[in-house]
Amino acid sequence: MLQSIWDDIRREFDYGNMVNRIIIVNVAVYLVINLAWAGLSLFNQQSTPESYYAIVHFFSISNSGWHMLTHPWTVLTHMFLHEGFWHILFNMLWLFWFGRIFGDLLGDRRVLPLYILGGLAGAVFFFLGASLTGFAGDGAINHYALGASAAVMCIVVATGVFAPDYSIRLLFLGNVRIKYIVAFVVLMNVISLGNSVNTGGTVGHLGGIAMGFLFTWYLKRGTDLTTPIQSTLTGVQNLYHSILSPSKEHPQARPPRCLSRRPLREGNGHHQGAPRLHAPGGRGGQI
Repeated sequence: MLQSIWDDIRREFDYGNMVNRIIIVNVAVYLVINLAWAGLSLFNQQSTPESYYAIVHFFSISNSGWHMLTHPWTVLTHMFLHEGFWHILFNMLWLFWFGRIFGDLLGDRRVLPLYILGGLAGAVFFFLGASLTGFAGDGAINHYALGASAAVMCIVVATGVFAPDYSIRLLFLGNVRIKYIVAFVVLMNVISLGNSVNTGGTVGHLGGIAMGFLFTWYLKRGTDLTTPIQSTLTGVQNLYHSILSPSKEHPQARPPRCLSRRPLREGNGHHQGAPRLHAPGGRGGQI
């Protein structure tokens, strides 16, 4: 059973669309983090040890300039990191619903770059918001942020701008046009700024929302903000394949030769049915 599940996941990651790949990565990271929490807590009298928080903070963004300077990778890793079940569930549902529509409208190649842009914008808003709004206090205590909410909100807003009259069937409400869903989400995030709970997260959401609007504004005028990230991802992919592929000085090993024998016939002093070499593909002797 486990092998079958693993094969399905690999197949979906290799041949599925980008939305499904992002969801797979997020869920995989979520499982690893929570399994680490369970294992560490088991040997710490069922309480969360400091080592677990150190692991999470290692991949999370912070209001601390020193943390961001010494952990530059967190601007990318934080947007694939979740701790809570409901946090990742709703983020992935929003991404699944709106990401597929976005990919159908504007191309699957733009999904991951826009996801990254939204996450980066959320990180910038979180860092600046901690300095300007004071939700992080006097800065004596580091505050951390993680999750894909800003990245997902970016895709949600971009989808709503490009397909405002596209309808989604919601439970108890029936068909609802995307523009009303996006307007509700944006309004709720603005109102949530007055709440003392997860203010930093809300500021990050607004960063993703702002990037979604900015992306659509530029794209309608002929400039695609995702192009640099697309080029970077393509370069990384090409580098990855070039490392794995054998060099010209070390060609791949030849496939084993297949011998096809025919019954020997009596001839004029030689065997007309001597073994002949066959290369894969059906061409005899061309190996």
